[in-house]
Amino acid sequence: MNVIVFSKRIGRARQIELTRPLALTVTIALVAIVLGGACITENKVGTRGLLHEPTAQVLEWVQTLELQRRQVLEAKRQLQEKLDSLASRIGTMNAHVIRLDALGKRLTDMANLNRGEFNFDRAPAQGGPVLAGTDGIFDSVAARAPDLAKMLDDLTKQIQDRERQLSVLENLISSRDLNRDIRPDGRPVLQGWISSYFGSRADPFDGRTAFHKGVDFAAPEGAQVVSVAKGVVTWARDRFGYGRVIEINHGNGLVTRYAHNERLLVKVGDTVQRGQAIAAIGSTGRSTGPHLHFEVLKNGRQVDPMSFVGR
Repeated sequence: MNVIVFSKRIGRARQIELTRPLALTVTIALVAIVLGGACITENKVGTRGLLHEPTAQVLEWVQTLELQRRQVLEAKRQLQEKLDSLASRIGTMNAHVIRLDALGKRLTDMANLNRGEFNFDRAPAQGGPVLAGTDGIFDSVAARAPDLAKMLDDLTKQIQDRERQLSVLENLISSRDLNRDIRPDGRPVLQGWISSYFGSRADPFDGRTAFHKGVDFAAPEGAQVVSVAKGVVTWARDRFGYGRVIEINHGNGLVTRYAHNERLLVKVGDTVQRGQAIAAIGSTGRSTGPHLHFEVLKNGRQVDPMSFVGR
């Protein structure tokens, strides 16, 4: 084996011839040196990595824990918002229930219903057996958040539907009461007696047969004349044959007429209530003495007032 060595100092190259055993020994020595250097370098690098790796790992853990802490706080915030929203909805529903209970009590009073039958101070009684499933185990499922939300939505719809129904019922009852208020009913005088009925009779002035289109109530002069139903005054002045007369429109085609009054206590356009004094008994117009001539007109035609007055 020949080894060429170049010397810069002397400016020429020298050739050294090595025997085979010596060459093998030199080669092994060079390989050992290279491997030893690599091991030392790796050992230094590994030692340095082991010294710095725990700190990096701790920092990574700290960052992960901080991220998880923020996620937990955000989840708690969202949960609190949902709870606040749920509490608000429950409060609104409770307010609706209170209103419905108050409305139910008012309707019960207005309709003269039995309080024992419609008691809005207590929750309605409920019950029923718990049914077992096919495996013999009683069916019972814990409520989950989605189930609660659906239950609240269904309950809200039920409350709104019940409120609408009660409002309709209230309107019906109010309409019934209004119809009762505006329907002529009762006597138009507080004192006196019936002196002439509706129908054919002998005329008090000439004795001829004539048709009497109202009912006469004989009463002391100045006695009160009262409205037999709620309505609006449409006439309040003299009319030929009737003297001083008042007409009241009650709606539904019904009009009442009060004639031969001494004084009128209301004017056209006034709204009067049932039992309100509207005039004083007199003998104006074609009359033989103090009395009230009372008529009921249905769609412009006189009908027998006795069906409204009673006997």
